Amino acid sequence: MKVQKNHVVELTYELIVDGKLADKATQDRPLDYIHGTHMLLPKFESEVEGKEPGEEFAFTLTPEEGYGTFDDSRLIELPKAAFEIDGKVREDLLVVGQIIPMLSNTGQVVQGTVHEVKADTVVMDFNHPMAGKTLNFTGKVVSVREATEKELKEGLHGEYLPQEEHECHCHKGEGACHGEGHKDGECCHGEGHKDGECCHGEGHKDGECCHGEGHCHKED
Repeated sequence: MKVQKNHVVELTYELIVDGKLADKATQDRPLDYIHGTHMLLPKFESEVEGKEPGEEFAFTLTPEEGYGTFDDSRLIELPKAAFEIDGKVREDLLVVGQIIPMLSNTGQVVQGTVHEVKADTVVMDFNHPMAGKTLNFTGKVVSVREATEKELKEGLHGEYLPQEEHECHCHKGEGACHGEGHKDGECCHGEGHKDGECCHGEGHKDGECCHGEGHCHKED
């Protein structure tokens, strides 16, 4: 059976960025997704479409085919007061490279990365972590099967369900869904959560950090 629309695909891969291993899904913990439902990068899906279990792949995505070019306008300088909890700045969070879930001006959770820490301000980077990067993928298709009606309606892991019904479930790989890096315990969309709680509106009140730890700054 070939990789095609509305089929569940399991695959292994390694992602090399700037000459280093950035992400992987192994034979023991493959990436699984429903093909053709916009869960992965479009160019990634087109590269594996038509392949059968056991077939290997190797391809490169340009920044434009991946997560876009780096946009300097998405570097935003915020006062350290934006990161206060109980009157104290959470200096432990303000480490270059630290990803902090925040709220946009539309109420959506966005991932901000600490870019620079100054005396009184913090420069946050709201570009995708892989923006401007060339993505080099190698891997193999493990299995292909038709998706069930329930999976097509609810998602492979319930991701189409209303948030109160959706268990924040990640794929069996070690790395990223969509090529987006995440740590153990984070959701497939790169949306971090703590103690089983998702960042997108669950487990935190308005104005609180998406970790449930305090302030969540709104991005302009």
